Amino acid sequence: MPYVKVEIAKGIASVDQKRAVIRRMTEVLVEELGRNPEYVFVVIDEVDTDNWGRKGLSLTDLWQQDKPDKP
Repeated sequence: MPYVKVEIAKGIASVDQKRAVIRRMTEVLVEELGRNPEYVFVVIDEVDTDNWGRKGLSLTDLWQQDKPDKP
């Protein structure tokens, strides 16, 4: 009974993209491990960007820095 947990920053993937990730992760486990897709579980956990950090800053802050200033 494979269980796959995928963590991504909240708001970066559309519903269709998440569906595709679930489908393709399941396909890999079926093809490579011979598992029954009925018993393959894929969970996508969306982490708020305030709770995900890199380079000492939250993703919220990093992404704000990357946005060009509007006049």
